[in-house]
Amino acid sequence: MSRDNKPSPPRDEDDWFVPKLFGIGATPATWQGWALTLGTIGLVVLDMRFVEPRLTRLIVAAGLILALTAISWHKTAGGWRWRWGTRD
Repeated sequence: MSRDNKPSPPRDEDDWFVPKLFGIGATPATWQGWALTLGTIGLVVLDMRFVEPRLTRLIVAAGLILALTAISWHKTAGGWRWRWGTRD
């Protein structure tokens, strides 16, 4: 149950993220979601440190972030849409 006593959206075992309470997007809800998020951050940091030239570095980082966004969008319970403080 959420803070306003409304039930959260049903979550399948395949859902790794839950929708944000305000705005659009999602936050990790399972170890898989956290592993994907932290792994992506780690890869972006390594990319920024070791990949040359700068254009290649930016393309790789953009690809990693785009992949994280696509997977989290697909694995979010209830989908992505603008929310105004309810988990309906």
